[in-house]
Amino acid sequence: MIDQLFEFAGNHLILVSLFLVLLVAFFINEGKQGGAAISPTNLVTLVNREGAVIVDIRDNKEFTNGHIAGAVNMPLSSIESRMAELDPFKEKPVVLVCKMGQHAGSAGRKLKAKGFENVRRLSGGMAEWTGSSLPVVKK
Repeated sequence: MIDQLFEFAGNHLILVSLFLVLLVAFFINEGKQGGAAISPTNLVTLVNREGAVIVDIRDNKEFTNGHIAGAVNMPLSSIESRMAELDPFKEKPVVLVCKMGQHAGSAGRKLKAKGFENVRRLSGGMAEWTGSSLPVVKK
């Protein structure tokens, strides 16, 4: 099976190359539509220098178990109905945080559709934040 795959790739080099280029372009485009990814250290800098708003899109239980100080909990399932709460922050950077970074892109697209221009997402989500030994608040 794998021999056939390599034989196909060797016989159709242009086709396989074009597929790989399109695949990479797709992932780059999807990433940008949901907001640029930022590292935990860049998030700290953005909050301190520009007053960024952190929106945690995890459910209430995960948020209560530990979140970034100052984060607003707005579960992904209710983000569209609660988006008006973020209107005062349209001019500030908005950083979306989820569990591992995979759901923040879809929330970012929703915010951008409502006029939020400076939307970013925490790369790796809370898993990356806690993995970097940064503080969390539990309530």
